[in-house]
Amino acid sequence: MTSKSGYSSTLLRRKASAAIIYLARLLILTIVGYIVLYPFFYMLVTAIKDIDAMLDVEHIWIPVTYSLKSFKEIFELLNFGTALKQTFLVQILSAAIETFVCAFVAYGFARFKFKGKPICTFFLILSLLVPIQMYSLSMSVNYRNLHLFNTPFVYWLPSLLGVGIRSGMMIFIYQQFFVNLPKELEDAAYIDGAGPVRTYFSIALPSSSVVLVTVSVLSFVWHWNEYYLASLTFLSDSAPLAMVLSFLKVYLKQVGIYEGWPEYASLVSAACLMYVIIPLILYMIFQRKFVRSIDRVGITG
Repeated sequence: MTSKSGYSSTLLRRKASAAIIYLARLLILTIVGYIVLYPFFYMLVTAIKDIDAMLDVEHIWIPVTYSLKSFKEIFELLNFGTALKQTFLVQILSAAIETFVCAFVAYGFARFKFKGKPICTFFLILSLLVPIQMYSLSMSVNYRNLHLFNTPFVYWLPSLLGVGIRSGMMIFIYQQFFVNLPKELEDAAYIDGAGPVRTYFSIALPSSSVVLVTVSVLSFVWHWNEYYLASLTFLSDSAPLAMVLSFLKVYLKQVGIYEGWPEYASLVSAACLMYVIIPLILYMIFQRKFVRSIDRVGITG
């Protein structure tokens, strides 16, 4: 009887400890989730408020009156459709090109030995450390001399050459994956008569679907949020969405809406919400694969 009662008490203590740990974990996740989601919820509620609801201090999170007028006004004010089209035509297309070009370059770094490889690796690491602001002036001069100024080629050309936005980081991620790829797969292809290029497209690239998801999502986000190059008048005639949004305060002043006015916060929240909704939907679609790929590729920090 004593042993049975002792076993029962031990089992009870274990269940109590597991319940406490579960509740503590749930509490921590709830707090962290609230901190992360609070700006999004506040932005959503503010965007759907009309002027009367903005002045109502009694109902902050659940407005009595609401409307979608702010979204319509922002869509027309920012010429949202045209800016979104330019974003996909220029920046997202560049992201897709850069994703595949960097994979090809990284495979060369990972699998082949050539003269000057240490120097190339040094410049690859250097590209991760040097911010674009340090060489943007020289880029502007080169693009003007090449008659590429204010054309989509200021994004397309660097992506084709593997020196676009965050290309160094993409190459580094790919390289870490290809280094750990089993060489036996490539050796089998060489025995069958395949050359290095065919081996890459037939063996290495299809095997890199895991890291491809990681780099694709990161490349999309980096290009989607990029506005510095466009703001240097590289794309003044066809401004992408990020650049248009960066001048939102100027556009609002032009139509007579100033900071501190009731409709100002609603319009700004609507613009930000319209801007983040597409990357948010993309992440929700690829969230499971993205998390798994991050875990398998081994990216930390």
